Amino acid sequence: MKRVIKLEPRKSELYRVAKEVVTTLNNKGYSAYCVGGCARDMVMGKAPLEYDITTSATPEQVAEIFSHTVPIGASFGVILVLIGEYTFEVATFRKDESYSDGRHPDKVTYSEDVEEDVLRRDFTINGMLYDPIKEEVIDYTDGLDDIERGVIRAIGKPYERFSEDKLRMMRAVRFCSRYGFEIEEETYAAILELAPEITQVSQERIRDELVKIISQENPGAGLMLLSETGLLKYILLEIEIMRGVEQPPEFHPEGDVFIHTCLVLDKLYENTGGEVSPELALGALLHDVGKPPTFSVSDRIRFNAHDRVGADMSKSISKRLKLSNKQADTIYELIREHLKFKDVFNMRKSTLKRFIGMEDFDLHLTLHLADCQASHGLRDAYDFVVGKLEELGEEEIKPKPLIGGQELIDMGYKPGPLFSEILNAVEEAQLEGEIANSEEAIELVSSKYPL
Repeated sequence: MKRVIKLEPRKSELYRVAKEVVTTLNNKGYSAYCVGGCARDMVMGKAPLEYDITTSATPEQVAEIFSHTVPIGASFGVILVLIGEYTFEVATFRKDESYSDGRHPDKVTYSEDVEEDVLRRDFTINGMLYDPIKEEVIDYTDGLDDIERGVIRAIGKPYERFSEDKLRMMRAVRFCSRYGFEIEEETYAAILELAPEITQVSQERIRDELVKIISQENPGAGLMLLSETGLLKYILLEIEIMRGVEQPPEFHPEGDVFIHTCLVLDKLYENTGGEVSPELALGALLHDVGKPPTFSVSDRIRFNAHDRVGADMSKSISKRLKLSNKQADTIYELIREHLKFKDVFNMRKSTLKRFIGMEDFDLHLTLHLADCQASHGLRDAYDFVVGKLEELGEEEIKPKPLIGGQELIDMGYKPGPLFSEILNAVEEAQLEGEIANSEEAIELVSSKYPL
């Protein structure tokens, strides 16, 4: 049943330009509305970060009306409209046919009926329209009621909606955890049944949805729900098998490895104010991935070398998720180095400086704090390192080299493997505070590596 309510918008510049797009289409004789996430966010009292627009105009007609457009998906009725610094996805009203590839409709038929367009969308909370001219929310799917009840419910028959695009199952998890909602019973049952078919979705789309889940509000609940719905074992079996892997209670009173990982993700979100990069989120997700294969019991439960094992495992996972080499390297280092914080009190000056001078050390420090908060709660190593960062400063942590290869050549040394050994020895002495200038560096080389 159609329901219409008045809703005064937050009149940002983005909203003003979105309204301009809708008004222009209206003036040309076409129906047009803001749709989807923006309408949902407005109803929930949140400021939309983007405005998608649905219209009776075809992509060709939209391109004729606006001077700057990009046909990103014209075969599916989608075109981008660019106005100044803003970009709007404008889609033609349509009704979809079958989805044999589990992602794209086999055939797209344009429609003049906006309700027909709404009924092909994924969830009721995303099926609402907003008319910026009348300042009204238009709801054909009971999305308003579901927001009030805190429910994620598929539009129409859940099995059909998920069969059309299997990624919608992960999207249901994302919206559920983000808003603290529950998944409606029939929708949940369809996910349980279709979970194995998530593998039909490309790894890139799975990766992007996974990153959204573990870097948004309530990431731990999102990861837990991925497991409970049966999706996780098909997405990342290495994480699913963390469930039930016990940890030594004196260090991990919170529970098993999986519970710990959920808590780490929650702490990351809290500590960063929601600014969690994909690399940090995935590094946190995988930081203890080496624990299940290294589990042993002797004097107590141990996970010997789980940092090295986990780092190596992350390489194949990063490749599977189609991450860039740079992202894969960052995640590898986050896992490989995450246990070193326990040794900072006993490190030599040079070792400590090299450690805290690592590339992306801010990510390592952020992960370490969340790791501590999600387990024993001790933050002495974190406070010690923060103090050293403030005390030493960038120049002392990463000083400029006192000599280089050319100086060694001038001294009579021949280029070769010995160069690296000499330069490392000079750097070591410099970081230890034993030498402070190039003259002292040359003297050190001459005495330690006589020609």
